[in-house]
Amino acid sequence: MRLVRRLVVLARRRVVAFNELWRHSLQFRVTISTLALSAAVVFVLGMVLQNQITERLLDTKRKAAVEQTQALADTAARELVGVGGESPDALHTRLENALKKISTTSASPTGSTAGTFEPVLASVGHDQADADPVFVGPFTSVPVRLRQFVEGGNLARVEHTVSENNATTTYLIVGTPLSSVASPLQLYLLFPLTSEQNTVSTVQNTLLVGGLVLLLLLAGITNLVVRQVVRPVRQAAAAAEQFAGGDLEQRLAVVGEDDLAKLAVSYNGMAASIQRQIRQLEEFGGLQRRFTSDVSHELRTPLTTVRMAADVLHASREQFPAGLARSTELLVDELDRFEALLGDLLEISRLDAGVEELSAEYIDVRPIATRAVEQVRVIAGTAGSSVELILPEEDASAEVDARRVERILRNLLGNAVDHSEGKPVQLTVAVNETAVAVTVRDRGVGLRTGEADLVFNRFWRADPSRNRRTGGTGLGLAISQEDARLHGGVLDAWGELGQGACFRLVLPRHQNVPIEENPLRLPPPDATPEITLSPSSVLEVQPAPDAILADRDPERDSDREEVGR
Repeated sequence: MRLVRRLVVLARRRVVAFNELWRHSLQFRVTISTLALSAAVVFVLGMVLQNQITERLLDTKRKAAVEQTQALADTAARELVGVGGESPDALHTRLENALKKISTTSASPTGSTAGTFEPVLASVGHDQADADPVFVGPFTSVPVRLRQFVEGGNLARVEHTVSENNATTTYLIVGTPLSSVASPLQLYLLFPLTSEQNTVSTVQNTLLVGGLVLLLLLAGITNLVVRQVVRPVRQAAAAAEQFAGGDLEQRLAVVGEDDLAKLAVSYNGMAASIQRQIRQLEEFGGLQRRFTSDVSHELRTPLTTVRMAADVLHASREQFPAGLARSTELLVDELDRFEALLGDLLEISRLDAGVEELSAEYIDVRPIATRAVEQVRVIAGTAGSSVELILPEEDASAEVDARRVERILRNLLGNAVDHSEGKPVQLTVAVNETAVAVTVRDRGVGLRTGEADLVFNRFWRADPSRNRRTGGTGLGLAISQEDARLHGGVLDAWGELGQGACFRLVLPRHQNVPIEENPLRLPPPDATPEITLSPSSVLEVQPAPDAILADRDPERDSDREEVGR
């Protein structure tokens, strides 16, 4: 039983290895296909040749045997002239003498053209017309149907197998009546087909060995030919991988002027064009990042001066008229937002330049989430929303940069408060063996189809006319997504109109360890599946009562229809 299991396991491994090699190796696939088709052709050709050779040998044997039988029948008829009235012993003696004469004739150099044979004479006396015939000769196993056919006056032949002493021999038996004698006699010659069978066996072995050698030669030739074609393709694939990995100087060697050489020339031209475009984009990106960084730095000096002046005015606002005091407060608020915008521009430029480093340490994420909630609680209270915090009981430690994670959560919470429509905002933390996940769920206006991928674009807003409560710069979600990628995690979003939105942050618990499973679902469990009506469904809409229409607030209704992401 163990041996059978081992054989089954070994067979499965071989099958799996064959499937892998078949899928990944064009050379192996073409070689095996050519070998299989060639084997089919060789098999058919071998069968045709074997049948033709066998038929030719047997046909030659049959013709020679018939001619030999006819010639010896004349000899036997001359020897048996007058047979018919003798006693059984005398008849038997004359038949034996006739067989000796036939054998002597066949032993002469020109006597037998069909090879060796064994003669048999069959006789039925006049008073024994219905009795079994008397066979004179070494064999008495003449087939009954052949004997009956010959007794009817016809010359016939048949192939018959005889078993003697645990040995099987096939004979070609040719029978003819001796019509020139008074008593009904038949002459049968048994020609052994041993030499023909040996010849056929030799031909079969020759065809088998020749076919196997031919298949091996075809497999080797196919492998060499395919290798000549596949090798440049493999070199092109390796060069493409190195080029995609950042080695922009990688090129293919051009040998000859054939199709593969044209492929190499085309690839080199494409690579050179892509290299030029990448270099141009890198230069343009570098100029853009440097411009953003320089402008942000240069604006800090006048911003500091304006900030000092605004602070002086803000401190003396009670001495100003009501309109001027309000202008002073608006000036300070916009300066705060402008300063935050400059900070975000500097941060996004450093992220684009790839100079940001992750100061990760193994800490608990739950206190970070608590601090982020406390920082936005005042803003949420102003907006009329409450922030619910759901933390796991078990340890939620991970290798993260606390400052960046807190900034991500703060941006997500501020964004949720902006679009919560005064409804509660929920922050949930969950953990498993490989990842820590945080979701921020609001039940505001939600997102339209396709907007979940656009919310992370810089300065993107679904409804620019919508009032913002947190004074965001439009870069918060873009910076948050870059911070998540810097950790090796992912930040994604979900939303449906009327059901709100949910943002999920998933971070690995250990750097360079892949995330196997997300601890939190997206869409969230409380999301209502979208209902699709079939064409046959009938939806009846009842008009609202006049009293209800009169109580509606147009401004509030229009605000609900907006999507503010």
